Amino acid sequence: MTDQYLSGLVLTGRRVVVVGGGGVAQRRLPRLLESGAVIDLISPSITPTIEGLLANPSLTWIERGYTSGDLENAWYVVVATDDVAVNDEVSREAEERRIFCVRSDDRSRATAWTPASGQHDNVTIGVLGGGDHRRSAAVRDAILEGLRTGELAARDTAGKRPGVYLVGGGPGDPDLITVRGRRLLAEADVVVADRLAPQQLLDELSPDVELFDAAKLPRGRAAQQEEINRILVERGREGKVVVRLKGGDPYVFGRGFEEALACAEAGVPWTVVPGITSSISVPAVAGIPVTHRGVTHEFTVVSGHLPPSHPESLVNWDALAQLSGTLVLLMAVENLPAITERLIAAGRPAATPAAAVADGTLPSQHRVTSTLAGIAEAMRAEGVGAPAIVVIGNVVEVGESARAEDTTR
Repeated sequence: MTDQYLSGLVLTGRRVVVVGGGGVAQRRLPRLLESGAVIDLISPSITPTIEGLLANPSLTWIERGYTSGDLENAWYVVVATDDVAVNDEVSREAEERRIFCVRSDDRSRATAWTPASGQHDNVTIGVLGGGDHRRSAAVRDAILEGLRTGELAARDTAGKRPGVYLVGGGPGDPDLITVRGRRLLAEADVVVADRLAPQQLLDELSPDVELFDAAKLPRGRAAQQEEINRILVERGREGKVVVRLKGGDPYVFGRGFEEALACAEAGVPWTVVPGITSSISVPAVAGIPVTHRGVTHEFTVVSGHLPPSHPESLVNWDALAQLSGTLVLLMAVENLPAITERLIAAGRPAATPAAAVADGTLPSQHRVTSTLAGIAEAMRAEGVGAPAIVVIGNVVEVGESARAEDTTR
């Protein structure tokens, strides 16, 4: 086997010739265009996908077959036809002109090989597997996945962007955090974590990461939030990468924008990294779709942290009772008896299907199904407490039918 010398080519503004307009060229062109190369594509015909790429001014289609002299002033050549004689002719001219040439039909007669490549931030991964393209792609994918998830601890010290990152950790299962969120945890200098954030991810933090458990900060909602804001601003001003790790999504009853405002007022750069909200994902993993064709045309997500009679409540419970769609309640366990009573009094049928899902997406997940009138008592009887998501609507019944079908198979 020929040994290869890996090197990154700077093709920006340089002429690249691609001979052939089929599937191989279609796969190679996007990355070549991303490199900034000026590409001449020589082929009597092209695929519809390549035709769509012609909108890029860096790509020119020469609608004919290859002729001698086509490689003049080229820096790099890709031969991708199904005619061996043409491929040989292009290879010979490339050799004479000392131009590196990739061949799709016979790599042993090429002077350059295309690696299985991918991009992660400003890092390009290229893998040559000695002719085994499947293995090359598999190794590349494994490396990229490790970098994206943070499992490969490769901190970007050169391109490090200090500031505060408001990261949604998802509903609880650590695998459900976004790729960007996990990568930021791997690059963090400081992490401020909520009680409902995926706790297993904290075990993966580098030993030198400064960790603040938000649940152990001074008690009282206002005092606790004030202290969180202070830490975010203070560490952000020190030029550190600060990750504010929350459960669900930062902006869905997570007070994330309060923290964004605090950073903005202090002149600290901040970025939000959305997460999978528990209001949709927890019912989903418990078998309840929040929408279903022919059953509901809307769903409403409501905070139940205040009872309907509370003077500071901003929820129009009477209006919600008139809706026929799905109602998803967050932070409503304590006030659920009062909420269900108010909904029924305002017109929502007492027999409306209802369900509660506790510890959603975690091994301890538990689902209770009842009616609007009975869900609070059913939860109490089964010892279901916070955190739990409550779903009210006919979609609960749809979910029940699917579960019944599953158990009979």
